[in-house]
Amino acid sequence: MKTLLKGGTVVSGSSVFEADVLMEDGKIKAVEQGLQDQEAEVIDVSGKLLFPGFIDAHTHFDLHVAGTVTADNFETGTKAALAGGTTMIIDFATQYHGESLHEALENWHKLSDGNASCDYSFHLAISDWTPSVSEELETVVKEGVTSFKVYMTYTDMVLGDKQIYLVLKRLKEVGGITGVHCENMGIIQALVEEEKAKGNLGVSGHKNTRPAEVEAEAISRLLKIADLVKTPVIVVHLSSGAGYQEVKYARERGQEVYLETCPQYLLMDESLYDLPGFEGSKYVISPTIKKTTDSTRLWNAIRKDNIQTIATDHCSFTTSQKAAGKDDFTRIPNGMPGVETRPALMYNFGVLEHDLKLEQFCRLLSENVAKLYGVYPQKGAIAPGSDGDIVVWNPDTKWTISVENQVANVDYSPFEGTDVKGKAELVFLRGRLAAENGKVVLEKTGEFVPRKPYMELY
Repeated sequence: MKTLLKGGTVVSGSSVFEADVLMEDGKIKAVEQGLQDQEAEVIDVSGKLLFPGFIDAHTHFDLHVAGTVTADNFETGTKAALAGGTTMIIDFATQYHGESLHEALENWHKLSDGNASCDYSFHLAISDWTPSVSEELETVVKEGVTSFKVYMTYTDMVLGDKQIYLVLKRLKEVGGITGVHCENMGIIQALVEEEKAKGNLGVSGHKNTRPAEVEAEAISRLLKIADLVKTPVIVVHLSSGAGYQEVKYARERGQEVYLETCPQYLLMDESLYDLPGFEGSKYVISPTIKKTTDSTRLWNAIRKDNIQTIATDHCSFTTSQKAAGKDDFTRIPNGMPGVETRPALMYNFGVLEHDLKLEQFCRLLSENVAKLYGVYPQKGAIAPGSDGDIVVWNPDTKWTISVENQVANVDYSPFEGTDVKGKAELVFLRGRLAAENGKVVLEKTGEFVPRKPYMELY
């Protein structure tokens, strides 16, 4: 099957140029002006931008947590991703205590294989560090899972400083890279006790127990450990200016540190936790949404290319699931949806309002992600030999984000009523039309993507 996209503007991480794109048998065959092919279906994309399929490297689908299961599983979550222009996600396969790494991966394959509508891969979240797990890492990396996750908080997942040091050291040996959730668990626990002693069990207690200093301290500690090991790390879902400052210090020391942030940390502020009633529970996530001054610092870092990727941390719960914490904020499941709206939000508020270049937008949502997580140039590029993952973006489409038009399996939208300009008009997955104007037209054809070790971004 051949498809020829005629008259569009191709965007890469380094250039913007007019070209036609020919796809055949799932791959891109040619990218140049004036292409002709009598056997191909020709689609006129004049006036449209062509991006390599967007990649969201931070999702939590079908996750058992906080006594419940996320509202989006791999079927609904990957459909939501596709609808917005994301053709690949990297989810977190979690190793629970007592499990081997291969058992964890097998569990996630059972959830995802045959159910996903976009392509997918896994990070492996390590919660039980043992000598056998250390040995197993070499095989796991060779099998194509090359990125890992470590938590510095959460009772069931946390690793201590010694374990983090050993994980980083071992991953350096086998060629893996680690993303880290940076928050100081001990301080959080102490602050929770203080809030409860005051009788504050409402939503606002959540922000009070996770201030920016909690993230900044953990980032500082992680980076000192990584410096000892002499290995790169990724700080995921960066939420604060104070946390970013710690990264700046480390980079000045010569460290290789990569940063991910999310739209909610750029476009929201902590006043949401003070909304009347239980409305603020919709925004209970960790790390918390911070102050406007924090989002300003993050935008400035993005413009200067000091943040490498933008993901979502999509971890969705319905309002009825959130209600488990109505009388105690610590019982509110942490997380909110986002995989569907990330491209539109970042195009509207990043490119149109914060002066991001199209090339930067491409790097943040696709090219850098593909390089950092070992799938470039199979993904993240519109080039001969790359997968036919292409988003035909209409820069002129005006629409309003709403629960009424979303695909995600949630009964609210965090950005309800937000007007945006720019939309994924056509989404191709390995050369086949998979979504059109926010509607999925090709389901459950997603494939697992084995990955290589990361590529240095600077």
